[in-house]
Amino acid sequence: MDWLLEPFLLGFQQRALIGGLIAAVMCSVVGVWLVLRGMSFFGDAFVHAVLPGIAAAVLFDFSPYLGAAIAALVMVGGIEFIHRQSSLKEDTAIGLLFVGMMALGVAIISKSASFTGSLTSILFGDAFGVTWDGIRSEAIIAAFVVAGSLALYRPLLGLAFSPVKAATLGLRPRVTHALLLAMIAAAVIGSFQAVGTLLVFGLLVGPPATAALVSRTVPRMMITSVLLAAASVWLGLTLSYRLGTAGAATVSLVAVAFFFVVLHLVWLRRLVLRRRGVRSDADAAAASASARGVAGTEGAA
Repeated sequence: MDWLLEPFLLGFQQRALIGGLIAAVMCSVVGVWLVLRGMSFFGDAFVHAVLPGIAAAVLFDFSPYLGAAIAALVMVGGIEFIHRQSSLKEDTAIGLLFVGMMALGVAIISKSASFTGSLTSILFGDAFGVTWDGIRSEAIIAAFVVAGSLALYRPLLGLAFSPVKAATLGLRPRVTHALLLAMIAAAVIGSFQAVGTLLVFGLLVGPPATAALVSRTVPRMMITSVLLAAASVWLGLTLSYRLGTAGAATVSLVAVAFFFVVLHLVWLRRLVLRRRGVRSDADAAAASASARGVAGTEGAA
């Protein structure tokens, strides 16, 4: 029991756990729609897109949440502009802005006197530096993300499986897509202090992708995703304490490790079921042949 409780005895450790759990809930909930829509690459680019906004906030001393929100709007607007004004596909626009926004962020933060420390904090988070004010702000954003995901469940479900059919049903897929982008942005903005702008992607995609391997319905996938994300935060922070590794990085690593563990378990289960199925077919064929043989003997008699 001490092994489980000791990493969270101090105040800053408890704040890290609470902040991480809030980030886990909002990232895993909105991440389900990200995974179902096949938007993982966009999510990765979006995570990098907020970097210049946060960097500018650090350099010019204004709210990092405001800076991240402005950068997110620029990212979305840039993608739409490139897609509409050229024949390039959307993934090309995402790739261009992915590199450009991140490079801009590094360039801005390099003007800071504490370049290395500021860049590390923005990119990889400061899980053990989360304050109660930060937790309150994060909780408000998380409530918006979770409430939005539940309120838009039907439109998001239609958008995930068939945007064309969603349009015929009057679900307004364009508006739903825009709201989904807003929720993704909110999750990234709300989580960057707890797990960092780069490592938030681990919680945004890892638990939902793992849940997709073992869930047959979207509600079950969402619940499983939240539980896996929460477990990733707790285990990641515990291992960070025991191994002396970075907290946010360890949390993201655990979230990705869960995926590969579950993937191998699912593969082993299919292999066993396949072998059992082959054996059952062989036994059935042998039984059938034996029955035909007995019937032929009785007929001859």
